[in-house]
Amino acid sequence: MGRAFSILDAFAGGTPSLRLTAIAERADLPLPTALRLVRELVAWGGLQRQSDGSYRLGSRLWTLGGQAPCQRRLVETGRPVLHGLSRETGLPVLLAALDGSRLVVLDGADAGAGTAVRPGTMLPLHATAAGKVLLAYLPDSRRRQLLTDLVRLTPHTLTAPGLLDRQLAAIRAGAPASAWEEWHLGENEVAVPVDPFAVHGPEAALAVTARSAAQARRVLPLLARAALTISAGLRPSGQATACATRAGEPR
Repeated sequence: MGRAFSILDAFAGGTPSLRLTAIAERADLPLPTALRLVRELVAWGGLQRQSDGSYRLGSRLWTLGGQAPCQRRLVETGRPVLHGLSRETGLPVLLAALDGSRLVVLDGADAGAGTAVRPGTMLPLHATAAGKVLLAYLPDSRRRQLLTDLVRLTPHTLTAPGLLDRQLAAIRAGAPASAWEEWHLGENEVAVPVDPFAVHGPEAALAVTARSAAQARRVLPLLARAALTISAGLRPSGQATACATRAGEPR
C-alpha cells in the first residue's frame, strides 16, 4: 500500500501528467514495479492513462476527496459565485485549497471559453496566485519547509525564497496575490483569500486568469467582492474556522 501512495505522491507539486519513467523515478521504484502499481491504480480509477501514453490523477480521487465536509461546503457555497464571476469578467475562475503540501483545485468556471481547470487538478504553490495566498498564511516553519527546492516552470517563475517571502508578506498585509506568467506563459493570475479572518487563516483562495497583467488588475474589485460573498456564505455554520484549522497541517 505504501508503494501505491508513493506513486500518487509523484504528482505532488502541481505536475498534471507524468510518463511512467518519471513516475518510477519520483517514487524511487523499479520500472516493472511502478508499471504494475500504475496499472492497478488505473483499474481502480486513481490514475487515468492519456492518449499520449502519460498518466494523470483519476477522477475517483477527486470524488472521494469531494466527500470531505469542508471541501463539499466550499464547493457548494462557491460554485454559483464562481460562475457568476466568470460570466461577469469573461475569464477563467478557480477555487483552490491547500491539502497538506499541495494546492488542489476544488472547482472552476470559464464562461468565456469553457476551459475551466478540472477539479482535482494539483497546482504548484509557489508559481500560482492561489498558491501564494495560502502559503502566505501558513506558520513560518511550515512555509519555509514548502519553499525549498523551488522548480522554475517558466522564465518568470520566482525561485528565490527571499523574493517570494517579500511577496507573501505583502499578501498577509492585505495585497492581492499575483503570478505573472509564472506557471504558464501567457497566463496572468490574481487571487484573494476566502475567509481571511478565520482563526487559522483562509481555507481557500479564489483566482482569476487573464491574458495580461493589466486585464487581471482590472477585475480585482470583482474578485474581492466574490471572495467576500463566499466567505459570508461559509460563516453562518461556523464550519469555516474548523476547516481552516486543518488546512495548513501536514498529512
